[in-house]
Amino acid sequence: MARKVVECVPNFSEGRDLSVLQRIAAAISNVSGAAVLGHTSDYDHNRSVITFAGEPESVAEAAFRGIEQAVALIDLNRHGGVHPRIGAADVVPFVPIAGVSMADCVRIAERVGERVWRELHVPVYLYEAAAKRPDRVNLANIRSGRFEGRPDFGGPALHPTGGACVIGARKFLIAFNINLATTDVEIAGAIARKIRFSSGGLPAVKALGLFLESRRHAQVSINLTDFEVTTLCAAFAAVDAEARSHGVAISGTELIGLIPRKALETAAPCNLRFENFHPGLVLENRLEELL
Repeated sequence: MARKVVECVPNFSEGRDLSVLQRIAAAISNVSGAAVLGHTSDYDHNRSVITFAGEPESVAEAAFRGIEQAVALIDLNRHGGVHPRIGAADVVPFVPIAGVSMADCVRIAERVGERVWRELHVPVYLYEAAAKRPDRVNLANIRSGRFEGRPDFGGPALHPTGGACVIGARKFLIAFNINLATTDVEIAGAIARKIRFSSGGLPAVKALGLFLESRRHAQVSINLTDFEVTTLCAAFAAVDAEARSHGVAISGTELIGLIPRKALETAAPCNLRFENFHPGLVLENRLEELL
């Protein structure tokens, strides 16, 4: 029988104290049947992404253990960072990789969400494929509060230090940041508005304009929710064209988390100016090594 593999890519609201990230990663990797594939932290975003994968039940348990550690270690009352967030364990998506369906990942999200509320008393919103209502499919709607009603599990009050948690199931997402040779965050914001789908831009593209204080430059932070609909090349070219129209150059790009081999193959003709790429960022390479 073919092995069943689910990926989980939780985003935690801590990117400065790496000892916190290490403790969360250890809680995840201590679950038999789940393997940490990689992690990325950003000081200015004050955010970390841990990617792990394995058998569905193991991944579900590991996700809960990671959330449990985050709630215990991260106090949002003392948190500061340029990236939007509503929780210590901010977003926890499950992604079907092999031998499982999106419906299977939805069921995992529901089970983990119910447990997070029952055992940790952190309210949970379900999003993307796991959403129970259309206005909660989009993560941005949940963060902005552009809906009415209680969380899917618990609430309505937030956990006093851990906030809330958004859990769901989705296709593979590529987090791709494009750094601009300017300190003008207004330019980054204008580019983000131009290219993102919600503003009439490229399909399957979400984008924010941010200023990174420690690096003294503006950034267009992009999520590609379907790299076969809009490729890395297309997203980069759109940002490059808009940046040029503002008289600004791209200084480099960075990947957050892992990337499927197919996405890199379609991007081969382009010079994406990666600052942090190495073979360990390719999803299939890490799966072959660890699973």
